[in-house]
Amino acid sequence: MTELAIEVHDLRVAYGDHVAVDGADLTVARGELVALLGTNGAGKTTMLETIEGHRRADAGSVRVLGLDPGRERLRLLGRVGVMLQESGFSGELTTWETADLWRSLRRRGGDADAVLERLELAHRRDVPVKQLSGGERRRLDLAIAILGEPEVLFLDEPTTGLDPQSRRRTWEVVGGLVENGTAVLLTTHYLEEAEALASRIAILDRGRIARRGTMAELVAGIAATIVFQLPAGAPALPPLTAQVTTGHGDDVVAETTEPQQDLRTLLDWADAHRLRLARLRVRDGSLEDVFERVAHEQEVAA
Repeated sequence: MTELAIEVHDLRVAYGDHVAVDGADLTVARGELVALLGTNGAGKTTMLETIEGHRRADAGSVRVLGLDPGRERLRLLGRVGVMLQESGFSGELTTWETADLWRSLRRRGGDADAVLERLELAHRRDVPVKQLSGGERRRLDLAIAILGEPEVLFLDEPTTGLDPQSRRRTWEVVGGLVENGTAVLLTTHYLEEAEALASRIAILDRGRIARRGTMAELVAGIAATIVFQLPAGAPALPPLTAQVTTGHGDDVVAETTEPQQDLRTLLDWADAHRLRLARLRVRDGSLEDVFERVAHEQEVAA
């Protein structure tokens, strides 16, 4: 049986009359990355801070490695890594001095030089933090969070401000930690990041988990989309299982649960009429589609 590293049951956190997290459940196993997603104000940061032990729950229970993070934080300090949205580094210290300072404060220690090399910051080791770019500071945040190979890692918007190459490198580092057994809870606004990294995804809406599951489970039943442009004077389209609409500009958009069948019909029809379907592309259901469904449900419920 897979060992759970994070267990959240019926969590409720309120600020006065405003309920930020309302009865949320969440688990993360060792060697698993779970992405916690949601719109601004959905309660992600409050939920993450409560699981980290920075905020007390009003109701429900939270366990990290079997411990209460609010009451037993000292017992967790040597086993947990946290990457916040913003760091509070001293600008006068060098990159290496910053990493080494945090290493000395951690019970699990770690190798400052090795972690800077891992995040491709070794060539900036003697540069004051205030001279680092925003992306380099973000990589330093991650370097400090993973010092000593934590058993549990919290990542709050870890790749904000990173260029595509640095983002990919960050994904590789995080993926390596997961493969070695680290449990990771990630928040991100980049849906492709959640798709690339997460074993499971939970979508928070108004303080409640509106959707949860693997990527395949979340998009099950969501139609694929075929998009193309017709040349002027083209005859009527052949019968399709798809629902056909007009998209932006001259795009024809066909939403279908049978993309292979409808695509074959379209291509056979185009060949028979010697037509070229310009800008032809096919897209499976995506997290963006899932978010749109959640947003639509909000509107209906309002």
